[in-house]
Amino acid sequence: MITRLSHACIYVLDQDSAENFYVNILGMVVHTNAPMAPGIRWLTVHPKNQPDLELSLCPVVEGMMFNKDTAGKMRELVKAGSFGFGVFDCDDIYATYEELKAKGVVFSKAPKEEFYGVEALFKDDSGNWFSMTQRKAE
Repeated sequence: MITRLSHACIYVLDQDSAENFYVNILGMVVHTNAPMAPGIRWLTVHPKNQPDLELSLCPVVEGMMFNKDTAGKMRELVKAGSFGFGVFDCDDIYATYEELKAKGVVFSKAPKEEFYGVEALFKDDSGNWFSMTQRKAE
């Protein structure tokens, strides 16, 4: 029986840049940083209050997972913001929005009231887009 999700993959264009973005800008914590192959690391981060879910910052490079053609196509999809997405919850969306905006995070949607709470949309440094949501109190 499956009991929980422990890892999720976020494809990134540059692991060093992604590590900086997720740790120094979004405030996450590095869980694992281990060499795997030349120029590739097993790099995982997690939100400070959620250490049991690791986000693997997977580089899109030719080699173990992708051939040259596929890696090129994947990089274009990631850059275009059309490959994946995620939803991050926060307690105070307006304060978090202002903090991240001041750090240079590009938002495509400012906080706006929705049926499920208040939501803002942003992209990481590779092009992946995320919803940042403060859920309605139940």
